[in-house]
Amino acid sequence: MNGETGTGTATPAETEHEADVGERATPSQSHVLETIVRRELQTVRRTRTFLLLGFALTVVLLGVAWVGGGVRGGYVPTAVDLLTPLELLIPIVAVAFGYRAVLADERRGELDVLRTYPVSSWQVVGGAYLGRAAGLVTAVAFPLVVVALAVALTGTEEVRIYATHAGADSPILFARVVVLTILFALVVLAVAIAISAVASTTRSALALAVVALVVVLVGADLAIVYGLASGFVGDSSLVYTLALSPISAYRGLVLETAVVVASGTGPRTAAPIASLLGLFLWAGVSLAVATVAVRRS
Repeated sequence: MNGETGTGTATPAETEHEADVGERATPSQSHVLETIVRRELQTVRRTRTFLLLGFALTVVLLGVAWVGGGVRGGYVPTAVDLLTPLELLIPIVAVAFGYRAVLADERRGELDVLRTYPVSSWQVVGGAYLGRAAGLVTAVAFPLVVVALAVALTGTEEVRIYATHAGADSPILFARVVVLTILFALVVLAVAIAISAVASTTRSALALAVVALVVVLVGADLAIVYGLASGFVGDSSLVYTLALSPISAYRGLVLETAVVVASGTGPRTAAPIASLLGLFLWAGVSLAVATVAVRRS
């Protein structure tokens, strides 16, 4: 009968309502990513170890700059004093922030819960990376800002003047060091995220983290030195080959854009574009490996 209900024919109003409900039930990709990032930020805030790492890094860098005399000498002398400690400490801090990011979610069963929603593997990896990156940037930038303030307050009168010509000290040069250090930390964090996605247990994640630190801190540089000694790498191509090692790329960029610029003269220490491409390549490949690992888990 025409007057009966339940005939299976929906009115336009009912169709519109069902579409609206379905749209609300299926969150957009940006909303899913934002939710994962927010969860990671909460994890960073609740983890006291990360706070202690930032505090320890501040104490160590400030102590090195003060004992080495860089604080009283200027921004560029301070950057030179801090370069080696930063090369050693930043990878350790970055790995600590990320080596269990995805693994912890897997062990707690949170990834299984996320898979019940329309969440892709790149959103899981991207959310974990962005959330941990926010905490890492704070842990790295804060100590360097404290050191810069110490230089500004205790340095000579010449240090407090912004440089407008080559050969003079400048806080702008130190700001370049801060930016490059943050970039270096984010690259190592991407490697740590890949470790957390590949590892199946906490012990294996820790072992892989140690291996990654050895590769980043020593292994890549040793490979370049071997290539140079064996003649495989020529003197003219050395600055481009250094871009293949994340720590050499970082070191070369700091020296090229801050130290050599301040002195006005000096040997070429890096090919800036090649070094930046090398760092981005390390980060991109690492996040791609993490995405594939999450998809297969």
